[in-house]
Amino acid sequence: MMPIIRFAAALAIALVFLAGAASAQNTVTSEPPATFTLPNGLQVLVIQDHRTPVVTQTVWYKVGSADETPGTSGLAHFLEHLMFKGTAAHPAGEFSRTVRKVGGDENASTSADYTLYFQRVPRDQLDKMMEFEADRMTGLVLDDENVLRERDVVLEEYNMRVANNPDARLNEQMMAALYLNHPYGRPVIGWHQEIEKLSREDALAFYRRFYAPNNAILVIAGDVTVEDLRPMVEATFGKVAPQPAIPVRRIRPQEPEPVAPRTVTLADPQVEQPTVKRYYLVPSSSTAAAGESPALDVLAQLMGGSSNSYLYRALVVDQPLAVAASASYQSVSLDPTQFSIAAAPKPGVDFAQIEQVFDKVIADIAQHPPAAADLERVKTQLIAEAIYAQDNQATMARWYGAGLTTGSSIEDIRSWPDRIRAVTAEQVRAVAQKWLDKKRSVTGYLIKDTAPKREEKRS
Repeated sequence: MMPIIRFAAALAIALVFLAGAASAQNTVTSEPPATFTLPNGLQVLVIQDHRTPVVTQTVWYKVGSADETPGTSGLAHFLEHLMFKGTAAHPAGEFSRTVRKVGGDENASTSADYTLYFQRVPRDQLDKMMEFEADRMTGLVLDDENVLRERDVVLEEYNMRVANNPDARLNEQMMAALYLNHPYGRPVIGWHQEIEKLSREDALAFYRRFYAPNNAILVIAGDVTVEDLRPMVEATFGKVAPQPAIPVRRIRPQEPEPVAPRTVTLADPQVEQPTVKRYYLVPSSSTAAAGESPALDVLAQLMGGSSNSYLYRALVVDQPLAVAASASYQSVSLDPTQFSIAAAPKPGVDFAQIEQVFDKVIADIAQHPPAAADLERVKTQLIAEAIYAQDNQATMARWYGAGLTTGSSIEDIRSWPDRIRAVTAEQVRAVAQKWLDKKRSVTGYLIKDTAPKREEKRS
């Protein structure tokens, strides 16, 4: 399986989504994706790319870790693993063997807001891929043996990616501190003690509740036309019955207004490079007031998007106090999200010195709008990266799938460059002042644990 999309990876997905919107540019010749909806509720997008006879099929379910019932954390990701266990029509392994046999590739991933399955295959194999995906949408067959075995696989993944990774453990603890009430505070992979208890019954109940055509989006990118594609979709996915209990909107517990900054310190003997991070609770593209989300995009690029950014210059170039500095904004999220800044101090530099620079850079922006030259530079960077990224059809499919499953429309995605162009220096100053308030933050410190290990007493 593809690694689950936790916080750091989700930031990359956010950039991909932002880039996708650049197709609205005059310099981009791609047309808007064609769309249609089947009677059973399945939404279909078709992104035409006829440069090579290859297609990418992506199926997006509008369910992620934030939709789990309390006490069953990790269930969405666990089910993602189990979706490869086969059906009555196609036993375990047949789907994957078929993809490999035709020279294709496949993968899957889970985020807080969606679960994704995809295949990239020669064009003439698309109907077969559709048949496989439509079959496992409701035909999954599980037994206790393969469920328990896969649960062990997930636990081992947890050990490898979280338990033995100090940076991941710090992120996990910071997210739990940032979200006091919202389920984004739960790790996508789950809490270890809850993963251990996940069962076949848990997985099937979650599957039957959320996996249905009226809770999914099919995005096809590649050498196809709507005219060729629609009969295939109708003959495969069109046969799957909808789930009448799917809610129109996902309603989750929301965060109270933050009233105090929080700190988290993680000490681990494996740490070689201390790090200080700060997460701010900010609106996502789906929850922000008009103009705020693109202004946060520009602010993140100004503060830490390149070697010319304010944080990098202040911490790495001018003083220098750190070996690295960055900032990022995760815009693609159904509910309020995170704006993050981070730095790795040089030996002998205290975290307090780094944080003083954090605070000074933010205060300067909040009091003085950025220079026109800086503003234009970062806006050009964002749009240019977006345009250059469009040569990959799988990326195109991800742009639209990630956006649509987190509350954006096709027009929202495509018009993003226009909103970036419209961002003013005053808007950047205003979002820095309003949202980068320490009361809205969690600061995390990653340090090396130098305490001697205790020897176990022998009886």
